[in-house]
Amino acid sequence: MPIHDDTRRAGRREWLGLAVLTLPCLLYAMDLTVLNLALPRLSAALHPTSSQLLWIVDIYGFLVAGLLITMGTLGDRIGRRRVLLCGATLFGLASIGAAFAQTANQLIAARALLGVAGATLAPSTLSLIRGMFVDPHERTVAIGVWATAFSVGGALGPVIGGLLLAHFWWGSVFLLAVPVMVILLVLGPVTLPEHRDPSARAIDATSAALSLIAVLAAIYGMKTWARDGLSWASIAAIAGGLAVGAWFVRRQRRRPEPLLDLDLFKVRAFAVSLGTFMATTLIMFGSYVFIAQYLQLVRGLSPLGAGLALLPGTCAVMLSSMAAPRIVTRVAPSRVIGAGIGLSAIGFAIIAQVDALGLAAIIPGSIVLHLGIGPVFTLGTDLIVGAAPPARAGAAAALSETSTELGGALGIAILGSVGTALYRGAMARANLDGFGDDVVRAARDTLGGATAAAAHLPATAQAALLDPARAAFTHTLVVTASICAVVAAAIAITASTLLRRRAAAAPALDDECAALAA
Repeated sequence: MPIHDDTRRAGRREWLGLAVLTLPCLLYAMDLTVLNLALPRLSAALHPTSSQLLWIVDIYGFLVAGLLITMGTLGDRIGRRRVLLCGATLFGLASIGAAFAQTANQLIAARALLGVAGATLAPSTLSLIRGMFVDPHERTVAIGVWATAFSVGGALGPVIGGLLLAHFWWGSVFLLAVPVMVILLVLGPVTLPEHRDPSARAIDATSAALSLIAVLAAIYGMKTWARDGLSWASIAAIAGGLAVGAWFVRRQRRRPEPLLDLDLFKVRAFAVSLGTFMATTLIMFGSYVFIAQYLQLVRGLSPLGAGLALLPGTCAVMLSSMAAPRIVTRVAPSRVIGAGIGLSAIGFAIIAQVDALGLAAIIPGSIVLHLGIGPVFTLGTDLIVGAAPPARAGAAAALSETSTELGGALGIAILGSVGTALYRGAMARANLDGFGDDVVRAARDTLGGATAAAAHLPATAQAALLDPARAAFTHTLVVTASICAVVAAAIAITASTLLRRRAAAAPALDDECAALAA
């Protein structure tokens, strides 16, 4: 195994390579947002059933989450640049297939291939950064740029997607990927070095299948829970995923060359950062669901208008992500992470004033929230990847991304269930006399149901139905934002305490990493 000199500085090739690596990150984030804008026109063109529409939306995320560990470890085995370029090729071809799909099933198949290709992007780019930037400070800067690329992509997605849909057909949003991937395929071999573990053996296919089934089942159960409420089907899927996950863990402990080296979790910096990452993602993703619905269904903004309302928050996370490397030259990372999550708790507390302040709470609260969360994602990712030996950077990066997927799905399921219960409880007490049973049932189920039912009523009846529904949902947002503020404060205290202990035990950490690399 090659020995890395931690004093080596990055040169022009490494920084140019970092610019190339931001391309798939931008694309990945944009792809998550543009599909939602295209759904109405897509539905009108392909006439998918409700089940097919769900698969069009979900299959991409399912396969990305399920294959991250396998793709990250595959990069460690056969080469991270090779996996990235193969994934980029498949992503470009699948995007063309999605753009010109003639039926819903063809689009589902194309989206599935996009999920397989998408699973190569984040772990490959992040693990390449780990190999290219061995100086700790430079690596933190590089990861800040990498994290910012996702934020930029998320902000650009609704804007560029909206412009394309205004002039072209629904499939045009998928063609965004093609020029980006062509540039990556041309410049990647020139600017990106190859990194892999020369002592690695072939991947265990059984372990790969078990990891895929475990993550797919767990996330499917969580999404079903979030969409339909807790049911026997969602419980069975989550329980099945946990059981297969336990089988996967036992298999890794027995094998001399495991797909996932569980010894990574013995490194405190890695384990604490991963747990903090997942917990923070849980409250972030869970809260986004309510904020987006509030902006569109209570305030009446279009999807593009809602995106523009949250744009200041996106700019805030970009600025704080890029500032994090400079801050940690003066302040310990544990303090920056703790303070960042604490600041996000203040942001949630501001959003919780939405009943009195409206958008004057959402926009400033979002800015404060994202100012705090930017350094957390940058430094947390740096700690996760930096704590792992260079030969296992792909597996560490994959676990970082998998924790994000699981945390997001769990946050939507848990906070979604809490919010649904709060909304239904408030609507059960609302006076809806004079409306038909079907209208009352729809209004008391979800705010979206109330909005759809009100569309067929006279103007005065619409107000009588929507006013209590919007008030109930606003109350729901107040309570869930307050919960997120309390949870964020608890995460801030726990993470900063545990990471300070890790910093105090730095010599022991070095021994742990050296033992893993041996």
